[in-house]
Order: sequence, then structure tokens, then C-alpha cells
Amino acid sequence: MSWKAEIEEIHYRRRLAEQCGGPDAVARHHADGKLTIRERINAVLDPGSFQEVGKLAGKAAYDTDGKLTAFVPAPYVAGIGKIGGRPVAIGGEDYTIKGGAGFGGQRRKGGQGGFIEDMACLYRIPLVNLVDGVGGSVTSITRRGHATFPGSGPDGFERSVELMGIVPVVSAVMGTAAGGPSGRAILAHWTVMVKDHSQIFAAGPPVVERASGTNVTKEDLGGHKMAVDTAGTIDNAAEDEADCLLQIRRFLSYMPSNVWELPPRTPCDDPVDRCEDALADIIPRSPRQPYNMRKLIEAVVDRDSVFEIQPTFGRAVITSLARMNGIVVGVIAFNPMFGGIVDAKAARKQTHFTELCDAFNIPLTYFVDVPGFQIGMEAEAAGILRIGMQGRYLNMQLSVPVYTVVVRKCYGMAGGSTIDRNGLNFKIAWPSAEWGSLPIEGGVKAAFRREIEAADDPARKEAEIEAEIRRMTSPFLTAEAFGVEDIIDPRETRPYLCAFLEAAGVGMKTRTGPKCRAGVRP
Repeated sequence: MSWKAEIEEIHYRRRLAEQCGGPDAVARHHADGKLTIRERINAVLDPGSFQEVGKLAGKAAYDTDGKLTAFVPAPYVAGIGKIGGRPVAIGGEDYTIKGGAGFGGQRRKGGQGGFIEDMACLYRIPLVNLVDGVGGSVTSITRRGHATFPGSGPDGFERSVELMGIVPVVSAVMGTAAGGPSGRAILAHWTVMVKDHSQIFAAGPPVVERASGTNVTKEDLGGHKMAVDTAGTIDNAAEDEADCLLQIRRFLSYMPSNVWELPPRTPCDDPVDRCEDALADIIPRSPRQPYNMRKLIEAVVDRDSVFEIQPTFGRAVITSLARMNGIVVGVIAFNPMFGGIVDAKAARKQTHFTELCDAFNIPLTYFVDVPGFQIGMEAEAAGILRIGMQGRYLNMQLSVPVYTVVVRKCYGMAGGSTIDRNGLNFKIAWPSAEWGSLPIEGGVKAAFRREIEAADDPARKEAEIEAEIRRMTSPFLTAEAFGVEDIIDPRETRPYLCAFLEAAGVGMKTRTGPKCRAGVRP
């Protein structure tokens, strides 16, 4: 007896599933400049590596003889594949079928909990969420006959939260995400959205209009200018879907498969002993003159290895993944083009990036040129002290090596948030470095106010005091007291750091695993 008929039905149903929502729905999707979910999955994964799971899930109709007459696939596609030769779990909504809304099966394939998140957790492999679904709808009340309590469904965010501590999670917002899908998109270590084609918000324009009387567009409410540039809800923006999927591959190339591993080291053809002469002149003599911090970073790390995270949010701080002699590093640098003064957005960005690197065993390197936290009414209203001190608190709990390279200013509590007091506290300085509790200019006026006001020429007296104190702030005097571990020729920065990163890898192998943090953030 042969099972060929049943085998053929398997393949027939698979072909039906591959049609997504049908030719017309797919055509409309393409006309909007969007790929289907299967096209997205195949584009982001290594060629031929996708093994789908649950392809036969969906809604079927049968005639009186039990013969299949119609089949609508479940609006979620999931499975495993490879990115850069390493296994990943991947899934996303099929917007061509009911806007990607859940189909009410016995078990979720993915989306919010479900099989694909369980697999990523238990297999200890990264999870890629391709978010393009509308979430819940009031029509579900009429279908069930009652309203459900929020968060009390068969699958909640429990697994999503658990994954944040064990494997890299990437969320790409590929369409409009609201409600549950928007929350799931944020429960990720790195997020990206497509300019002009994707939006994310807690609730869409109709709900906003009903609640507040404000008429807004989807793009104004949750497009990339709001979500990426203004709010920092999403980390990066992509020019189109191809760029979005390429960024996913790039981000994961810096990540280990899970927290029990070190990040993958890649072959490096950039000489370790490369010393760029431009670094000797990059810092201006004038402490107020800006320079290009991104050029400084690129001159030190492996060529073409920089992947910047949140480049348009909190722009006083630059956060990037990079490599040095093939070793993955996290770079936090202060941007003099924006004053380098840490405001609430920059502090939030710095803290999140620090936590990301510590979770996935990525050493941190600071390039410090920071006058301090932002001051004034606006900064206080934004809660700069609380947000800024969260970074200081987190730095006391780091398990990864930290290298502090002071290239110019390092002042105040913001400067203190760049050192590893609970670890080796390894600080390196360039000859252009200066540091203290606060800059001399403002500090002298505050500390010597009476003496200055009593002088015959207050301005001259203030300048004399500043000059005397400035002589005592030479980095060489601090180095003589071993208050800073080394002053180096700026051109030596790359080989110097590479040597210590290589040595630190031995101990890092013994400190992998989930990072359990005690206490409560301020």
C-alpha cells in the first residue's frame, strides 16, 4: 500500500501556503514597496538555509466527502536558518493574510510567545522578529463572546522577557506595529525600522483621535523621525527593506549565539601595529574647538568594522560596535560636534549600550571628551541626575573589561561614568587630556568668588588663579602619582588597546553566562 496520495497532499498544501494571501494580496503588498514575509526571510538568511516549521497551519475548508476545497495559511511564518553560517530562529507576520493578525490556533507559531520563541530559548540561538502585524482587534470580542483580561492569554511576554537575558533578539519593524506587536518589537536587544514604510506606536491614529481629539498621520505618530530620531524607541533606521535586512545580518555578526559564548572573532588583515599620524593632530589646542570623533574612532579600530547604534538619537554620545584585531568591542565616545555634554537622551543611550555589551561579553572602550552632564532648567526637568546616575550605577556591576581613553576633557559625574571602579579601573590618557571635578573656568569663579571680587582687577585675578591651577592639572603630574595608568602617544592607541584586549580574552571565557544584577536602579 502506498502513501503517495497523502504525500502529494502535503506538497499541495505547502504550495498553497507559499501563495501567502493570494496573488492579489501579494501584488498590493509589492505595490506598497514591501516584500512578503517569505521573501524577507530568504533575503536575510544564508541562501538555502531556511527550514520552515508549521507550514500546514491555517484554516481549511472541506466538502461533504472530506476533500480540501480551500486553505488560508496561518498569518505567521517561522523556522530556523543560518546567518553568517550560525543558526538562528526567525519568524514574522504575513501581512497579506488579515494584516498579520493571529489565527487562533491551538498553539502560537510565534509573534507573542509561541513555538519560535521557545525554540530560541531552549536551543540558545538568536531570535529574529520581522514585525508586520496589526495586533489585537475589538472584533475578537464578538468572536469569543467576552473580553479578555490584558496579558492573560495563552501566550504572554514571559518568554520574550526571558530571552532578553540569554540570546540576542533582533526586531525589525517592517510595516505598522501597534499594541502587542509594538511591545514585542521593543523587547529586543536591537531594533530597526524602514524609513517611510514602517511605523510603531502604542495605539494608532484612530485611537489617538478618539482619546484626545488630535488628528495625526501614522508617519507623524510613529514614523522613523519620531521613533528613531526623537524618542529613541527604535535604534536604527534603514533606507529600504534590503538595507534593513542587511543591517540585521551586520548586527548579529558582532553577537555571540548566547550569553555563554564570547562574540565570534574574525580574521583581520588590518595591521595591529597600525599607527595613524593623523591622531597626533586630531585634537585642537583650543578646548572649545570641535573635531570629528567618528574619524578618531575609525583610525583606531579595524578598518570598515564600525556599526553605529542609534546614530541620530542622543547625539552627544556615539555608541558603536566595532572590532580590534578581529575582537568585537563596544565603543562609547563623546561627540564634540554636539558639545559632548551628556543630556538625558545621551545618558539613556549610553546606559542601554553598556548593558548590551555587558550582557553579551563585549569589552567596552570609552573615548572620553566630556565636560559633564547637561545643566539648566531643561536638563533638570528631563531628570538628568536620575538618568545619568543609572549609568554610574550600572558601571559598578560590569563584568567585561573596560578601557577608558581620555582624549580631551573628563569632568564631573559624567566623566566618572566612563571608568570601571568595580573592575581594573584602567585609564589611559593622551597628552591633550584634562580632568577634574568640574572645568577650571567655572570652578575658579565659584571657589574663589570672594577673592576675585575683592581684587582691584577681578578679571585679571581670575585669570591668574586659573593659570596657577591649570599648571597643576597637567596629565603628567597625575601619571607621576599613578592616578592615571598611562599617558600614550595618540598614534599608539590601536596597538596598545589590541594588546590588552588579547590578554583579557583569557579571563572573559571564565565569566560568561547570564548577568544577574542586584539592587534597584536609581
